[in-house]
Amino acid sequence: MRERGRTRRLLGLGARTGGALMRTRMGGQADWRALGEALFEGLSELKGPAMKLAQIMSQWDDLLPPDLAEELSRLQRQAEPMPWEGIRRTLVDEYGDLDAVFSEIEQRPFASASMGQVHRATTLGGETLVLKVQYPGLVDVLESDLAQVRRLMRLGRWLKVPQARLDALFEELAVSLRGELDYHAEAEALARYRRRYAHLDSLVIPEPLPELSGPRVLAMRYEPGTPLRELEAGDDDLRQKVAKTLVDWITEELFTHGELHADPHAGNFAVNDRGQLVLYDLGAVIPVPESRLRAMLQLLEATLAKDPLAMDEAVLKLGGRQGQGAPLSLYRESAEAVEPLFRPGEQAFGDVRVHRRLRELSPKVWAAMDRLQPPANTLLLSRTLNGHYWNLVRLGARLDMQARTRPLLEWAKG
Repeated sequence: MRERGRTRRLLGLGARTGGALMRTRMGGQADWRALGEALFEGLSELKGPAMKLAQIMSQWDDLLPPDLAEELSRLQRQAEPMPWEGIRRTLVDEYGDLDAVFSEIEQRPFASASMGQVHRATTLGGETLVLKVQYPGLVDVLESDLAQVRRLMRLGRWLKVPQARLDALFEELAVSLRGELDYHAEAEALARYRRRYAHLDSLVIPEPLPELSGPRVLAMRYEPGTPLRELEAGDDDLRQKVAKTLVDWITEELFTHGELHADPHAGNFAVNDRGQLVLYDLGAVIPVPESRLRAMLQLLEATLAKDPLAMDEAVLKLGGRQGQGAPLSLYRESAEAVEPLFRPGEQAFGDVRVHRRLRELSPKVWAAMDRLQPPANTLLLSRTLNGHYWNLVRLGARLDMQARTRPLLEWAKG
């Protein structure tokens, strides 16, 4: 019965979304704010794959209608927590008598996500740690939810997104979500990242505690910090230091280790009282083959050269744009929009002129989607990098991206 109820609610939200898209296609006006509020309320309660998809969509600040993007972004910071009793049952299943292990577990979580939520706890020995607890019953409803998400994603065809691309995005989402339920894999990723980046004094990664972890509970040492999204009006020197750490770390991830933390929303990052960047949640880590990095850098080089023919060649090499007729004017406009960030010297990611041009490009991108088909095997990588771009915008980062990318472009030619 519960599964059928979830299905009905997801179908209802899908119908409402489809109605809004249909009105815009017929030249009408959609109430994106009302739709966003309905999606926030419904998905915040249901959790799971549909909520994760909405969180991913909310990171596309430059593509969604502003009112819809604003409402969906609340899922990253204000999602309603699951009632304590359900979480407590999972903890009892894992530990048995909680009083024999913990002196206290805070009933209200300090973080709620799509697949689980995080509670602070104190051991009998007085150590503060956090428990990431998987939502009860999520394993049982995951595949059913994914089937409904696939239906929802078919709405993308109304925006001229090719079915093959929608299928690729769905498969990417499904693999990612199934992986997020594997807390053993996340514990291993935490341990691996701690060893790998121990030399980065400006980065902190929580230590997993295998002796207190299980299939549905991941225990970690508590690493407090101020969420990244709350730094927007903070000290400028601190924000610049954090931005540099973020970019240094991502660059090493990609070009030294061929991996990428693929969940870039701002709630997964914080800054502690020593000014260090704290990285939470390693449930989504993806491999990035060297060949893909070289191809994406070829596209970047062509973009910075404002060469639309070379841009089209790079997109084709990546596996995109299978249709006829390269959108050369769109390539040219895209290059002109991006190029200011790569001029010599420090450039401001908070430059509203860049955001305005990117937002003005959005309807043109959608209109050309039948020709400009995003490469299927770079969807998650592109989405992650786009999410980090907006993290740098929130920080008001000023970075010399030309100096940072020059050696990478030379490496790509080797």
